[in-house]
Amino acid sequence: MREMISDALTKAQDEGDKTRISILRLIKAAVKDRDAANREAGRDPVGDEDILNILLTMRRQRAESAIGYEENGRLELAEQERQEIEVIEEFLPAQLDESAMQQACRNAVEDSDAKGLRDVGRCMSKLKQRYPGQMDFTKASTVVKGLLR
Repeated sequence: MREMISDALTKAQDEGDKTRISILRLIKAAVKDRDAANREAGRDPVGDEDILNILLTMRRQRAESAIGYEENGRLELAEQERQEIEVIEEFLPAQLDESAMQQACRNAVEDSDAKGLRDVGRCMSKLKQRYPGQMDFTKASTVVKGLLR
């Protein structure tokens, strides 16, 4: 993933796309920050899974910001956040559509032999293992809770 991000940054610089350059530099900086934190803690540099988590966090933060900007009438800033989300999503795995997510939730409930709401955590753990970065786990949690009621 590091190489993909670096290659995308080089391409954006060649094309002079300032928005892409900006967000790609932010991504690289976030990865370097996590690498430094790991080094201080005596751990290895971040791997692809950690980079995926960084990207998911960045996407979520921008989505929340875009909503906040819209609510406050700052549509130009909301649009900028959405453009940044598009760049981030280029490096994330394809997202499951609604019906695939619901089927995945049903499978997780069946596979974990869940009987009630107390088993939501076990089902969500299975989903997170099977579909990292491929679905909105907040929505999935709502679906799982509905299935277990």
